[in-house]
Amino acid sequence: MRALKLYGKQDLRYEEAEKPQLKKPTDVLIRVKAVGICGSDLSRYKKLGPYVSGMVWGHEFSGEVIEIGEQVKHVSIGDRVAGAPCLTCADLDVEECYYCKKSEFARCENLTVIGARHGGAYAEYIRLPEKNCVPIPDSVDYESAAMIEPSAVVVHGYYHTNITAGDTVVVVGCGNIGLLSIKFAKIFGATKIIAVDIADEALKMAEEAGASHTINSLKEETLERIAAYTGGLMSDIVVESAGSPITSAQVFAYAKKGGGVVFMGIPYADIMIERFYFEKIVRSELKVWGAWSCVSAPFPGKEWLTIMSLLENGQLELKSMITHRLKLSEGPEIFDTVTHKKPEDNFGKIMFFPEEV
Repeated sequence: MRALKLYGKQDLRYEEAEKPQLKKPTDVLIRVKAVGICGSDLSRYKKLGPYVSGMVWGHEFSGEVIEIGEQVKHVSIGDRVAGAPCLTCADLDVEECYYCKKSEFARCENLTVIGARHGGAYAEYIRLPEKNCVPIPDSVDYESAAMIEPSAVVVHGYYHTNITAGDTVVVVGCGNIGLLSIKFAKIFGATKIIAVDIADEALKMAEEAGASHTINSLKEETLERIAAYTGGLMSDIVVESAGSPITSAQVFAYAKKGGGVVFMGIPYADIMIERFYFEKIVRSELKVWGAWSCVSAPFPGKEWLTIMSLLENGQLELKSMITHRLKLSEGPEIFDTVTHKKPEDNFGKIMFFPEEV
């Protein structure tokens, strides 16, 4: 089969790869239909490089089941599925860790994701355990299903918080996770959603996603604008989805007293917090939530079933976030383009198709 393999920083190749085979009686083989680029993929490509050189990459996908192991009970050949990409102790044939015993799978000591140390989804085919397969209703298309994983990351984060209908939410960083944070803040009942970014095009997409107010932090004083939009109270919940060392320090000032900040972005750098921002945690009695991964119990978690239900009944729409639909063979070129993009360039969700578009 053909696949995208990451060999090193900015060294991505489209080439032949060994087609995965069933190894366990509970394994499922899936023909990949749609697979999206994650922000973490861009960081791996640009800054960090692969966990394993030459690994088949990618983890946000959907596809069709083409082969099943002899002990598979709930998935059939021909089923359309989304793939939960997380592998925990049970999948890795190691003794269950403390957190897996508590069914806190996002905290598993051995947690890994396909495309890191096990073959990923930037390929024609992928192998997964049956329990990682989430059936797709007939009314949900493959593109939307491939975006359930990043949606689950956001919902998993919100489940940590105390978000309530009528709340004000500030979302800092309007990439894909930020846009999804806006969409789900609206679904959770937030009545005022303030989006912050440095790019006007990103803020335009934030408005389309449901933001009631937008702030370009390069052109406006963010703290002043949030205060103006909230009557000086600030926000009930702040979502840090930019993954920026700068905004990761500033977000504490955007929350109201007794409010909270949930971190969904990963800055990959040291965070230096000025006294003004840090004291907000103490003096405003803030709650700070870290949110990691996309799974919970029973595996893969209610995040996945909730999102699938929202897609099925029309309460959630995701395809408008897709700005680029490409052949998988175009992977090396688009990763290079996004890495060296100009400030005026705008990339929403980029979706690959192993088969011809």
